[in-house]
Amino acid sequence: MGVARCGHVSGGCPHARGVSVPEAGCGGGEALPRALPGSWRRDLGDRRYRLERPLGVPARVGDKRFLDVGRADRKPCGRGPRLGSSGSPGDRVEMSTEAEQQLLHHARNGNAEEVRQLLGTMARNEVIADINCKGRSKSNLGWTPLHLACYFGHRQVVQDLLKAGAEANVLNDMGDTPLHRAAFTGRKELVMLLLEYNADATVVNGSGQTAKEVTHAEEIRSMLEAVERTQQRKLEELLLAAAREGRTTELTALLNRPNPPDVNCSDQLGNTPLHCAAYRAHKQCALKLLRSGADPNLKNKNDQKPLDLAQGAEMKHILVGNKVIYKALRRYEGPLWKSSRFFGWRLFWVVLEHGVLSWYRKQPDAVHNIYRQGCKHLTQAVCTVKSTDSCLFFIKCFDDTIHGFRVPKNSLQQSREDWLEAIEEHSAYSTHYCSQDQLTDEEEEDTVSAADLKKSLEKAQSCQQRLDREISSFLKMIKEYAMAKEMLPSFLQKVEVVSEASRETCVALSDCLNLFTKQEGVRNFKLEQEQEKNKILSEALETLATEHHELEQSLVKGSPPASILSEDEFYDALSDSESEQSLSRLEAVTAHSFEEAGEHLGNRKHRMSEEKDCGGGDALSNGIKKHRTSLPSPMFSRNDFSIWSILRKCIGMELSKITMPVIFNEPLSFLQRLTEYMEHTYLIHKASSLSDPVERMQCVAAFAVSAVASQWERTGKPFNPLLGETYELVREDLGFRLISEQVSHHPPISAFHAEGLNNDFIFHGSIYPKLKFWGKSVEAEPKGTITLELLEHNEAYTWTNPTCCVHNIIVGKLWIEQYGNVEIINHKTGDKCVLNFKPCGLFGKELHKVEGYIQDKSKKKLCALYGKWTECLYSVDPATFDAYKKNDKKNTEERKNSKQMSTSEESDEMPMPDSESVFIIPGSVLLWRIAPRPPNSAQMYNFTSFAMVLNEVDKDMESVIPKTDCRLRPDIRAMENGEIDQASEEKKRLEEKQRAARKNRSKSEEDWKTRWFHQGPNPYNGAQDWIYSGSYWDRNYFNLPDIY
Repeated sequence: MGVARCGHVSGGCPHARGVSVPEAGCGGGEALPRALPGSWRRDLGDRRYRLERPLGVPARVGDKRFLDVGRADRKPCGRGPRLGSSGSPGDRVEMSTEAEQQLLHHARNGNAEEVRQLLGTMARNEVIADINCKGRSKSNLGWTPLHLACYFGHRQVVQDLLKAGAEANVLNDMGDTPLHRAAFTGRKELVMLLLEYNADATVVNGSGQTAKEVTHAEEIRSMLEAVERTQQRKLEELLLAAAREGRTTELTALLNRPNPPDVNCSDQLGNTPLHCAAYRAHKQCALKLLRSGADPNLKNKNDQKPLDLAQGAEMKHILVGNKVIYKALRRYEGPLWKSSRFFGWRLFWVVLEHGVLSWYRKQPDAVHNIYRQGCKHLTQAVCTVKSTDSCLFFIKCFDDTIHGFRVPKNSLQQSREDWLEAIEEHSAYSTHYCSQDQLTDEEEEDTVSAADLKKSLEKAQSCQQRLDREISSFLKMIKEYAMAKEMLPSFLQKVEVVSEASRETCVALSDCLNLFTKQEGVRNFKLEQEQEKNKILSEALETLATEHHELEQSLVKGSPPASILSEDEFYDALSDSESEQSLSRLEAVTAHSFEEAGEHLGNRKHRMSEEKDCGGGDALSNGIKKHRTSLPSPMFSRNDFSIWSILRKCIGMELSKITMPVIFNEPLSFLQRLTEYMEHTYLIHKASSLSDPVERMQCVAAFAVSAVASQWERTGKPFNPLLGETYELVREDLGFRLISEQVSHHPPISAFHAEGLNNDFIFHGSIYPKLKFWGKSVEAEPKGTITLELLEHNEAYTWTNPTCCVHNIIVGKLWIEQYGNVEIINHKTGDKCVLNFKPCGLFGKELHKVEGYIQDKSKKKLCALYGKWTECLYSVDPATFDAYKKNDKKNTEERKNSKQMSTSEESDEMPMPDSESVFIIPGSVLLWRIAPRPPNSAQMYNFTSFAMVLNEVDKDMESVIPKTDCRLRPDIRAMENGEIDQASEEKKRLEEKQRAARKNRSKSEEDWKTRWFHQGPNPYNGAQDWIYSGSYWDRNYFNLPDIY
């Protein structure tokens, strides 16, 4: 314990704590003022508040109590009077740790007179100290004076402490109350004394034991059991009374106690708290009771359930299986003060809507839903209040965060109770819909079983057949017999039989109608439940993604570069057996999206048709030319559309079956996108001409990296191929020809086969993109093996493509990254190239980077490769590369800072690839560099020059290619020409046609047969693959399916 500059012991004088005190505080014999400086109050921690009550008034249980003791032998500091001097004791306030230690010492030793003197100084406010202080020495660690006095059996000390306001239920570090200690030591008189001061006999200590379970005295155990029963019954009576009177705050406090009363307790009539809340129509109390485990099936002494006593339709809905339908959950809003750890109390405009609590700086911001300062979902939220403050309340959320609010004192329209009731209602709403899973067995009972429906229909059918027979017999009687008087009795008897049969038929049909009505009601109820659940979850996901995005932006100056939406296959054409209902929802979604932007698209359509340019020359009917340098029409801007606006309306559907509007497409089929693997075919020709197997592996690795380079900045998705769709491409200038086919629709698989015109290579494979939705991103893992055969060297290479991830699906700019390991194997030599496509990371340092090594079959490093898949790839000696990697760690920070300075002004822009974006290690050899894109690429879906010609067609080509070729697909052609409406209509027509064809094959039990490929094992690694069957280039296109 240190000494302040004034001479006071540290902790006893404000000077010792670095507090600036006025001269009146410690000099000239004057006393410190009652109002302590705010800095001192904050510095005192848990013991910072002086007792604010008149002298002589008993303290309430649970309040902090402070006392102070003066020492006559303490030396004066020279700046103020010592304790016991002639100053005014009532005006002096001094914190004394020594006083607490003395109190603990005397309570332990039973020095009643000394304890009484110490408590007397507290009553006169001479010195501040905590009467519930805990010891810090080995002999009293974590124990309060009351614990010590009870344990050592000092009755008079215990009585004096309790009279002075000591907390009877205070816990030590082991979780024991004074009652635990008194019971453990068998001190009956102390146990009785503690109970007189409202000691709680139900408190459980750190070992899970109550006071009765730690005592060894049978008499004390019996007494505590009786007290426990009495206390429990009092709590139950309070709970019943709160439920009857609708006092939600009191009821919540009782149920949130560490040892709450039995929620299913009953009164003299057998009514539980839920019964009481039901017949008084206190819905908030009923909701709280149900959420706390109240049983709605218990009966009172009159054999009545809470539902039988329920008043009002809404209360009955609450009690029917605890299923709540919120027809019109009210929006509640108003001004509230909100506490903040750094800024204190600040006034916000707070809004409660759909189970979400949001706060804004101003009311107009809330009206327009802009500049929201924060929000919290109220799922499983619990409100607590302070009885000493009628305006203050706290909300504890499901993630254990606590938010403090205060109702403005001048708010006449709203009170704390109004806010608590509204929060409770919205919390129940959010909890109900966010925590609801599959139906339980009890809920399933509400659904009419198929057996009941069948039985009812069979009964109605039997009655109908009987009625038909009786009517036929009656008509026959009329025809055969004259209406003689002697026939009148039998005639009337027959009429009665027919009438009775009619009545039975009506009753049976009425029963059927009732069953179907009940069934329809249950289905509608479930539909409403799911709709509300989906709405809550989608709003929660969007809020979470937005907050996550804002957090990332605050951590990283400059967002990650935007890039493409690539192999994110959203397979549009659904099967009739799986998605007839989904289709109607999706059509409504798509129609809604285009209704919102119809005017925008209409204005653009005419302007875009006038801007068609195919690069000059003799144009055909489609306005295109072979080896064109531009498309007939520029792309539409997607800034007015959001992928999330589509996905949020399809929650619960399989990701591969979500129909996306054509505005998000690019005018290419996925088969044509696969063909872009061949853009850098010169690398294969080069590999075939090399004699060194390591150099050949370098070229093959560069070709594998270049295959994904065209995806950079491609934000549109290709059209999903129809089953049986094909595509061919012959490029004599590049020395290859290719054929591809959509061989499967579920799962969607595309197969391709390319060969060199000089018979120097064969390149083939099949791709099945497996999709995963991660909330803010969509990940496409391209399943399937890629195989390259170099025929002159009798070598075969196999690999799989890296994983593609599209970010910012919900908020922010779309961008893509490729990541994962790509392992290229030479099956002849055993050499292997392992490339690591690095993920972006938090600060984007590794964005687009590719690194790896070429190894022989003994795993010896032969060569190192590095670069970026968006621009280039280099090779270098592995020792040089490893040395560079070690040195790179030292200057990484310097390069990162310079990079941040250069990009801080345009953080949202995609960096263009240039020679400086990859540091070239001395001695490196360039293997591949991406070709520059045409100047108009940004207006042409960011196509490369190679992609620009993939969909061109002329009259000569139309007479050669099969009718299943992508170039003849009408929706892609309309999209390319800028006819968005027609493209959307054609896309819908083709999907419906494909569904009808699948239904016809299902009826005829006919299996789909591929034309140009067959399924079989890969000849080199044994994996399942699709192998080219041959004969395509013979041009014998007979019996082709009509898919367009």
